[in-house]
Amino acid sequence: MQDHYSLVGKRILIAGGTRGIGRAISLRFARAGACVIANYVRDDTSAEKLKQDSVEEGLSLEIYRADLTSQKGLQSLNEFLGDASARLSGLVYCAATGVHRSVSELTIRHFDWVFSLNVRAFFELVKLLMPRFAESSAIVTISSRGATRAVPSYSLVGSSKGALEALSRHLAFELAPKGIRVNVLSPGSVLTDAWEVMPDSALRIAETIKRTPLGRLVTADEVAWAAQFLCSDASKGIIGHTLVIDGGSSIVE
Repeated sequence: MQDHYSLVGKRILIAGGTRGIGRAISLRFARAGACVIANYVRDDTSAEKLKQDSVEEGLSLEIYRADLTSQKGLQSLNEFLGDASARLSGLVYCAATGVHRSVSELTIRHFDWVFSLNVRAFFELVKLLMPRFAESSAIVTISSRGATRAVPSYSLVGSSKGALEALSRHLAFELAPKGIRVNVLSPGSVLTDAWEVMPDSALRIAETIKRTPLGRLVTADEVAWAAQFLCSDASKGIIGHTLVIDGGSSIVE
């Protein structure tokens, strides 16, 4: 019997795939049989640790450093992927950055920096990879609750995620006839090192747990399982959807 959740035979690029949620997705996909390319830009230590772990498990996983906000980085990644015949079955866009300050403290430079990676780089990467996507391929973008909810000191990140979700829906409409389905995965609060730069992080985590029916934060592995579903053949009928995985916190006032 065919396993429609399997990723065997699929070659998938994970942008921002060596830390946090991206790392969990890279490992989950490789364990499900995919050939994974995990892209990153700065943290060599995390990238090498991911590579080491994948080698120990005998997984098909490569890492590649490239700055997706630069034309040089995009071209370098494209060359690494091989010639046009080297097809891709999917792209998961986890790459993101942020500045956690009040609006009065933010500058245009902050704005350009956040939107250049969180939105523009995704747009440029999809355009670049279009000739590579195989029939019945999948694109998944990683959003956050800040795309639809106001969160303190989160205006730039939240608005960029809102733009990312809107762009993903429009791409879903335009690319579906080409056999490419686009969806959004919106995790709730996940305990990663991203919390280290958030103001009052301990208090926010405690408040989130208190109002979450699940009684805890969702895990990076749980997000990765959802990402696997959206990139597998089991989700062929799902297009332009935002899948929320937050333990139920968004349904509670």
